[in-house]
Amino acid sequence: MTSTVPPTPPTPPLPPASPHGRTTDGTDRVELAPGDIPADSRFANEDLLPVPLERRRWTTYNFTALWVGMAHNIPSWLLASGLVALGMDWKQAVLTIALANVIVLGPMLLTGHAGPKYGIPFPVLARASFGLRGANLPALIRAAVACAWFGIQTWIGGVGIFTLLGKIFGGWATASVVAGQPWTLWLCFLFFWALELAIIHRGMDALRRFENWAAPFVIVGAAVLLIWIAVRAGGFGPLLDQPSRLGWGKEFWPVFFPSLMGMIAFWATLSLNIPDFTRFGAGQRAQIRGQALGLPTTMTLFALLSVLVTSGSQAVYGEAIWDPVQLVARTDNVFGLLFGLVTVLVATVSVNIAANVVSPAYDLANAAPRFIGFRTGALITGVVGVLIMPWKLTSTPELYIFTWLGLVGGLLGTVAGILIADYWIVRRTVLDLPDLYRPGGRYWYANGWNPRAVVAFAVGGVLAIGGSHSAPGTGPFPADGLIPFLKPLADYGWAVGLVSSLLLYVVLGGRSAITGAPSYGPAER
Repeated sequence: MTSTVPPTPPTPPLPPASPHGRTTDGTDRVELAPGDIPADSRFANEDLLPVPLERRRWTTYNFTALWVGMAHNIPSWLLASGLVALGMDWKQAVLTIALANVIVLGPMLLTGHAGPKYGIPFPVLARASFGLRGANLPALIRAAVACAWFGIQTWIGGVGIFTLLGKIFGGWATASVVAGQPWTLWLCFLFFWALELAIIHRGMDALRRFENWAAPFVIVGAAVLLIWIAVRAGGFGPLLDQPSRLGWGKEFWPVFFPSLMGMIAFWATLSLNIPDFTRFGAGQRAQIRGQALGLPTTMTLFALLSVLVTSGSQAVYGEAIWDPVQLVARTDNVFGLLFGLVTVLVATVSVNIAANVVSPAYDLANAAPRFIGFRTGALITGVVGVLIMPWKLTSTPELYIFTWLGLVGGLLGTVAGILIADYWIVRRTVLDLPDLYRPGGRYWYANGWNPRAVVAFAVGGVLAIGGSHSAPGTGPFPADGLIPFLKPLADYGWAVGLVSSLLLYVVLGGRSAITGAPSYGPAER
């Protein structure tokens, strides 16, 4: 990958370095001055150091295109169509997803602020609240979630290739079985895996260019699928007439609230590591406008397309087909199958390498900066993503939305609460940039760990996921919940985790939280 910190070119004399870094362009954007941190620091490598000001050039369009590319993917489709499969009508499903994405946009913008200002990725931002060593706790949790998501997306992409090529050429599904699956399916899975890592190997600029053209292509593909199913259904009327099996009464709300938390949890991952992208932003305006234009609008539009197509499949085939690949496979038109195949490839690659490889690559590099760089972290992500057996996590809507997304959302909401409390309430967005890379500085706390953050995380995490439960036969948790008296909180896991950890962290922060002092480090003690 292209280094995030190129060799320093000859420059005019620099202004004196401040305790927080330096600013050279007249804005509040900060970068490191030469000599701010030792060249052999064990807490830094080229991928973790701040992006220089001259390389922070992503515009509003780049961020909008990034979100369009990430939102238009098969798991996003499965979210909306899964709600229809659970009994909602199209209006209820679209409302649920639109509301969820408006809610999650808030923490997305709050944590994203540190990117353009300081040029730092998520694991380095987490050092301010958790400590230089303690940041590995949220970073590795985020990395584990991303690895699982990478595996899910790659499996879905591989199955899409296998299904559609099988329809075109025939015989693929009847190939000899290896480890429980046809060897041709494993071949498609391996091809897709290698394609993704090859693109991310080219670096963040290559990712930006790929997202710029992938975003509009996927929109066209989804629109074509909608038109096709509408023609088969005899117009848009049957798509809009499919009734809700839940109504708006007592049967709706027990499905709505855990579904809402599941929809929020879908992007709760990015609400943490969005600085991995905004660190390349030309300014706050670019990231704020780009994300506000790209996330809620795109997800709502894609949800509308998804539920209309799923409703149409129910009208045409007598069943709600929530997987778009299986729906496309119903056609016998070779051109349609090829177009669907290319759309599946582009849609899945565009989200997977952006959302699920970039973050764990940085997170794993943060764990061992001397030994793991961006490329090595990306390779580890690819390997772990295969080992988690992703085909099991998307086997049913209940397991996918309630169990997987609900559990993930609770944990990640807890981390987000701590990051927001520390950066916005305690520090008022003021960080000492060099000390984020120096042991013994103000973010060293107790041997590299901030006990306050650990306590807030532990308490918030227990409250968020302690009541996790599953209906008999639909998931891994007991019906009464892991901790029965916390079961009522389980359907609100992300919100419970975020609010409880935020408040507890502020309370534990004592005087610093009230006065806005920049740290709890040695200078304040």
